[in-house]
Amino acid sequence: MGNTFGNLFRVTTFGESHGGGVGVVIDGCPPRLEISAEEIQVELDRRRPGQSKITTPRKEADTCEILSGVFEGKTLGTPIALLVRNQDTRPQDYDEMASKYRPSHADATYDAKYGIRNWQGGGRSSARETIGRVAAGAIAKKILKKVAGVEIVGYVKRIKDLEGAVDPNTVTLEQVESNIVRCPDSECAERMIELIEEVRRQGDSIGGVVECAVRNAPKGLGEPVFDKLEADLAKAVMSLPASKGFEIGSGFAGTLLTGSQHNDEFYIDSTGSVRTQTNRSGGIQGGISNGENIILRVAFKPTATIRKEQRTVTNAGEETVLAAKGRHDPCVLPRAVPMVEAMVALVLCDHLLRHHGQCQLL
Repeated sequence: MGNTFGNLFRVTTFGESHGGGVGVVIDGCPPRLEISAEEIQVELDRRRPGQSKITTPRKEADTCEILSGVFEGKTLGTPIALLVRNQDTRPQDYDEMASKYRPSHADATYDAKYGIRNWQGGGRSSARETIGRVAAGAIAKKILKKVAGVEIVGYVKRIKDLEGAVDPNTVTLEQVESNIVRCPDSECAERMIELIEEVRRQGDSIGGVVECAVRNAPKGLGEPVFDKLEADLAKAVMSLPASKGFEIGSGFAGTLLTGSQHNDEFYIDSTGSVRTQTNRSGGIQGGISNGENIILRVAFKPTATIRKEQRTVTNAGEETVLAAKGRHDPCVLPRAVPMVEAMVALVLCDHLLRHHGQCQLL
């Protein structure tokens, strides 16, 4: 299974949703970076279940343990192992799913590929696997901030047909965290919360779009031809559970423009730096960052596991119906925000190391 991501800054996640725990091994982190479990915990708390009335009611503290790679508060340059132990597991909620495939979930495809699967919460296909990504992303964010002053801010842009008015160039983390749906447009956020609650009562689910802005991204990140920065970003965020679409800059809307309308014209700013008048490229041109803000969007489908009765089949090939039990998010978007930020940070950190070299970076 493809459990490892990155080239120089490499992360390998492990664990299952209802097993003993989940975690990550990070290899390639430069030495002497000051890091603590408390700093990592801040990001994990943004991702954890049970944090509000519109998320899964599963109660997990998601407390992070640093097992290796950190000594006296600083990284050693050796592999960092992080562990979060599972506590509030209820495998009995999934008994029916041992034989019945959930529509649009990974149950049937895992069986088809491996001939065996962990049906308790979905095992590795559960979003609980992303704990390791978010923990690693916290370290990547700190490297990016320390070395280049990079700031990464993600937020919920749209849920179903409700879209917030947000400026990616100025939005702050405080604005994002000001409400439980993580939409900085407070008026729209209230309507989003009402919609999610209504869908939950119906036993259904909805999807939407997370937008992410990277500010102060240095020029020159990205490796032509097959490791273009936007290509690696696309792979990273599209590896997240429930992700179904990726856009950067003008995205699909750019197809409605002509070249003269779409091109980002250059100018020289007051410091003598080459800048672009507009940013329809989304901060990346030719697969390489150009120093402008990187703006990307990720589409997430409605949660696959719902309480409404649906037609399905068993692993024995018999037609049946399933109304899923268990605890699940009616909308993954609020908790997906730190996941998107983490994957973006992992890509940028990896490319920063590839661009400058790891030795004596910090």
